[in-house]
Amino acid sequence: MIYLDNSATTRPYPEVLKSYQKAASQYYANPSSIHHFGGEAEQLLSRARNQAAALLDVEEEEIIFTSGGTEGNNLAIKGIALEHQNRGRHIITSQIEHPSVLEACKALESMGFEVTYIPVDHYGKVNPDDIQKAIRPDTILISIMHVNSELGTIQPIDQIGMIADQYPKLFFHVDHVQGLGKVPLHLKKARVDLCTMSGHKIHGLKGTGILYVRKGIKLHPLLHGGGQERNQRSGTENVAGAVSMVKAMRLIFEEQNQQFHHLKSLSRQLRECLKQDERIRINSPQDGAPHIVNLSVPGFKPEVIIHALGKRDIYISTKSACSSKHADESAVLSACGLDPKYTKSALRISFSYLNTDQEVQTFCTTFRDVLHELKEVMG
Repeated sequence: MIYLDNSATTRPYPEVLKSYQKAASQYYANPSSIHHFGGEAEQLLSRARNQAAALLDVEEEEIIFTSGGTEGNNLAIKGIALEHQNRGRHIITSQIEHPSVLEACKALESMGFEVTYIPVDHYGKVNPDDIQKAIRPDTILISIMHVNSELGTIQPIDQIGMIADQYPKLFFHVDHVQGLGKVPLHLKKARVDLCTMSGHKIHGLKGTGILYVRKGIKLHPLLHGGGQERNQRSGTENVAGAVSMVKAMRLIFEEQNQQFHHLKSLSRQLRECLKQDERIRINSPQDGAPHIVNLSVPGFKPEVIIHALGKRDIYISTKSACSSKHADESAVLSACGLDPKYTKSALRISFSYLNTDQEVQTFCTTFRDVLHELKEVMG
């Protein structure tokens, strides 16, 4: 099998599974229990939190363990909006954010908040000047993703952070789900206030994640109850999940330090192969994240190509599950102003550090064969 859909999810590292199994089987007590067994679970959770903070170069109290990207984005956006609405009710985001950001903003709009959706250029990049111009006296939050999950576009987070930092009453949230472990981001240097991360995108487990919340920031909790996670996320802590999340982070950062050139090499090989076919348009920017390559083949339905490759045990994907006026159209590519023949024929190939040069070569050969066979069928 050749798996090239790593932006959707990744295969868990064996070490991550082992760490989860050990924590779940040996430290299964409730961390809130006052007995010694509960204390051991609490200590393990505390160590995991401390290790996560060290890996991200932040403070331990700034780490909130979550169930993943969707919860993290909702907690950050709704948490800020509801807690600080007395400051203002205006939010800034972009037109190509993840659905968990866009839908959270829409939900807030139904509650009387105003949202400005910043446009993007042909490659899906926001202009920091547009964000600067959109800021109003009642703006309380800017939410911009680091790496676009569909195009691989890297947003100018450092520049946006500098802009946001000029407004003391404004918070800056970054969805770092697709960038974590592939495109470096230093939270403090970038002046990020809140940052969302997900375990299953970095060879961790589904249902695990982290929301970084800068010290001193208060959120309105989405979940009320026992006051776990410093009153930000009530509910019995997923100790084994937290342990496995941190293990995945440690391993993916090691890969990033040692194998980043490998991802770039895979991307370069794939691009060179695709450019040989004049029917194919590469939509991803040249300077984008190395693990994502988006392309269009006008005249071919993406689902048909995906199923044909699947029969050959090769797995890629089409557009992200973003909302769109047309079910068969990529909302992200549409926002980039691309012609419908490209927005309706988009495919996404996404690598992990586990992919090989041989897999890219095999994909390229098989992809050409599939296009040839489908063209024959089409007449």
